[in-house]
Parts: sequence; structure tokens; C-alpha cells
Amino acid sequence: MHRRVTTAALGATLAAVLAVSACSSKSTDSDSSSSGSASAGSGLTISALAQIDTAGKEQPKASDAEALDPSSPSGQKCDPATIAMAGALTGADAALGINIVDGAQLAVDQHNKANPDCKITLKRFDTEGDPQKATQVAPTITNDDSIIGLIGPAFSGETKATGGIFNQAGLVSVTASATNPTLTDNGWKTFYRGLANDDIQGPAVAKYLTGTKGKKKVCVIKDDTDYGAGLEKAVTSALGSAADAGCSGDVKKGERDFSAIISKVTAAQPDAVFYAGYYAEAAPLAQQLKSADPNILFVSGDGANDPQFTAQAGDAAKGALLSCPCGPAPDKFASDYKAAFNQPPGVYSVEAYDIATIMMKGIEEGNNTRPKLLEYISKYNGTGLARKYSWTPKGELTTSLIWVYEVK
Repeated sequence: MHRRVTTAALGATLAAVLAVSACSSKSTDSDSSSSGSASAGSGLTISALAQIDTAGKEQPKASDAEALDPSSPSGQKCDPATIAMAGALTGADAALGINIVDGAQLAVDQHNKANPDCKITLKRFDTEGDPQKATQVAPTITNDDSIIGLIGPAFSGETKATGGIFNQAGLVSVTASATNPTLTDNGWKTFYRGLANDDIQGPAVAKYLTGTKGKKKVCVIKDDTDYGAGLEKAVTSALGSAADAGCSGDVKKGERDFSAIISKVTAAQPDAVFYAGYYAEAAPLAQQLKSADPNILFVSGDGANDPQFTAQAGDAAKGALLSCPCGPAPDKFASDYKAAFNQPPGVYSVEAYDIATIMMKGIEEGNNTRPKLLEYISKYNGTGLARKYSWTPKGELTTSLIWVYEVK
């Protein structure tokens, strides 16, 4: 993704960088539980509020007691095998990719400890979340014959840019985070989505806002990514007459001065603002909106649902609602994750853990080539920590629900 930073925004960008540097993303003085994740140094938590369906109605959480466990000895022997992860590990949105790779690494480490005769290696590839960079990285992955499965790509734009490459190579790719609905319309036979897409997330959060929360007027703002465009379209459509076109707007990745769009918002006097984009822009947008009108509810999706949002937005994040197709971290998983990485799990960590576990289960059962692992994933039906995993021929989950989180 291309960054455009205006001259007026440089000072704000530098201030944001300094603020992030001042509060380490490896915080060790706060805990994560099944109800939420602690933010990096802000003193706020992103706490699970409700699981909802596309009508915005609350649904009970399924038990994770039957979840596939990578730390269980299988007694199986297998030749050494490699799976990969591709996503942003550096750059403005790196926290999202790090959440994924750490979740996958935890599963791999637990599996290898319990199954010494079936060693799995996780290779990581940094795309910086940039579609152009991802197209350069993808051939390196496909040309490595040892890699038989891929977790990722992480973002929708890079997935769109590389899906054909992985499809041609016959390499199964299961994303823990890319939610643009059109990704499964490309005819790829190797792409699977490990969470609900934005055609599920958008209506769910929109109906929750107009129903449970009783919001009458909502301004919808999006960034210039494929993810932002897909989520904005789904949310706006489901909001219906509650979506005020007069205060909708667009922002660019890398921008930090949102005075123009905020002027439109405050003039419209809405009940809420929904932002379709990532935390790097969501944080300063929430700050500037709170300063302009503290009574407007800030709402965003999974791209902002990360401890870095609260770390960078500070007190302005308090009270914000964040939707996500990602599930909250169960207590044991959160404890194991923090012990391994000295920080709480973040958005998509649980999904990556589940996907890695499913792939390793397939490898244990003898699916140690790209064609065999692809077939195994296509027919898989089982429970993970986050949800049940079973896919349609297009690569979408057969059942999908959304979580709403609140910053407290």
C-alpha cells in the first residue's frame, strides 16, 4: 500500500511515532483474559462485549473444550515439514502481522514439544502489508518446495495481488485476517478464509448500532485500501437510512490530519462515526474526533481492533466500539501466549493458532505435500479455540459470527 504523508501531517506523524516509542508494545504489566486484551501501555483494555449475527442479535459463545489442541501428543511420526506466514511484520500496521505470526508460532512450538517425531517449521515472510511488496515476496514462498501450507496473506490488498500466484503453485493459503468479500470470487482453488468476511461483519455491526445501541445517524469513513472499501460498502448498505451520505468521507493511508472530514462530521451532528480502516489512522482520527465532539461514539472494525489503537489514541479511545470476526482469547491460550512472547495476544492471534494447528494435524496424518494438504483443508470439519472450521467450495466458512468489543 502506498503511503502519502502531507506536509501538514508530518508533525503529527512524528508525534505519533514518539508516543508509540514511549509506550512499548511489549507491555508486561497488564493481563489478557477471555474478555479482552490489554493495550500496550495505555491502561485501557479491549474487552469482548457481545457475539452477534448479521441481524445484530447477540448469540452465545461456543465452548472451546473440544478445540483441537497442538500440545496433545499424537504418537504420529512424519518427515519434517514447513508452513509459512506472510504479512506485515514491519511498518505502520506491523502489530497485526506480529499477532498472527506469534499465534502460529505458539501452536508450532507446542506441537513440536509434544510430538518430537513430527517436527514442523514456521517460516515468516514480511510483506509490510504492501500489495506491491507482497508480489515480490510471493514467488520466494512458492519456489521454496519445503513450504506446503501458508497462513496468510494478512491484508486484503496483498491477498488480492498474490492469490493467483499461490493458486498457480497449488499452495493452500488460509488467511487469519483478510476480510474483503470479493477475495473468494477470483476462482482460486487454494484460498480459504479463517474468519467471517466483511459482508458478514458489516451488516452485523450496522444492525447492532441501529438496533441494540439505538443510533439514528452514522457517518461512515473509509481509508483507501481494499479492506476499507469492502467494509465501508457493507456497513453503509446495512445502515440504510441511518448512514448520512453528507458526512461520509475518505482518508489516505499515512494521513494524520483529519480536520477536513471531522468538520463535515461535527456539522452533521451524528450519533456515531464508523471508520473502515486500520489502527494507524484510526487512532489519530479518534483523538481528533474526541477533541471536536466528545459525545460522538467512535466505532471501527477489525483493522483497528488492536492494542496499538488504544496505545496510540490514549484516553480518546475509551468507550469506542470495535467489531471483529476474530474471537477473544481463552484464558489458557492468553496465559501461554504471554509466557511465550511477554505480551498479551492481539487480534487474529487465536485464528492463526487455530489455522496452524489444523495444518499440522493434516501433516501428522500424512498430508505432507501441497496437493494432499490442500485436499485436507478443503474437507476439514472441526472445532478450534475461536470457532468451528469448515469451508464452502469457494473458501468461505460455512458458519460465521462477529464479536463486538468495547474499549474500557
